[in-house]
Amino acid sequence: MEQVELRFDHASRAAGTHTNLSAIRQSPGGLWVAGDETATFEHLAWTGDHYGDQRTFFLSDYVDLPAGRDDEADIEGLARADGHLWLVGSHSLKRRKVKSKDPGKAADRLATVVREENRFVLVRLPLHDGTPGRGSLLSGRDNLAAHLRDDRHLAPFLALPGKDNGLDVEGIAVVSGRVYLGLRGPVLRGWAVVLELRLDDAGGGRLRLSEPYRKHFLDLGGLGVRDLCPDGDSLLILAGPSMDLDGPVRVVRWRPGPGRERLVPREGLEPVIEPPHGDGCDHPEGLALNDGQLMVVYDSPSPARITPAGGVLADVFTL
Repeated sequence: MEQVELRFDHASRAAGTHTNLSAIRQSPGGLWVAGDETATFEHLAWTGDHYGDQRTFFLSDYVDLPAGRDDEADIEGLARADGHLWLVGSHSLKRRKVKSKDPGKAADRLATVVREENRFVLVRLPLHDGTPGRGSLLSGRDNLAAHLRDDRHLAPFLALPGKDNGLDVEGIAVVSGRVYLGLRGPVLRGWAVVLELRLDDAGGGRLRLSEPYRKHFLDLGGLGVRDLCPDGDSLLILAGPSMDLDGPVRVVRWRPGPGRERLVPREGLEPVIEPPHGDGCDHPEGLALNDGQLMVVYDSPSPARITPAGGVLADVFTL
């Protein structure tokens, strides 16, 4: 294993993007990255010894976000395919964190569930010489969660916060025109879920499902999907806890197949690597593959990953 530095500008460090990385994808000459606390995405260029020369893009400049420019989109996945950049929000509800030592106030916060509309977006942006253009999205009344409201497996979990095993999208990959979304939750009796979509342009900056979605159930040993990354016709899956836990974490390889509801047993998943994870820190969140080198970025990085230049260290594994 080697390490490489991702160096961010002052504004992104102030916003905590470098310590809340949730998505990453390779680009020619650099990386697309996103954090889960803003409604922006970033491009870092390879400078010769680190990734830097950051460019920041506001998602609202390219699509009409349901809640406007400033509300976070909780971007949890990035994909690049066929001249487009894809971004997906978590589509999750969130429960308030306990911040008070007063039992009454703490209990009140635990009873409060919040819905933030910018989380419920799936975005496709055209890329022109590496620069995004005006794009299209699936959101509002036609968002992904709305399509699942009658689903026999997933509908019961739509009212639960993501970290309570509710719906929580945490990875996206686009292969052969099909969009795969990995779910951190729900995990159904140990089986993780990957959704397969086919989308087309509905006009007016909107996307639509061009055919019914498909579901794949993967035996990840009780873990959920934390990211997806194309590897030829296969997908690399970053598997980790669906709940608020540190580990275990592993990467497996899966080759999608036909079927409306397909069950993939553990022997149908090839072990690849087991990235490190910390105790309350270093949570693996994103994968990017380039020429047999797999990069892993971490949410809540340990102090050892923060560099003097204000960057953060990612791990690189040779496959």
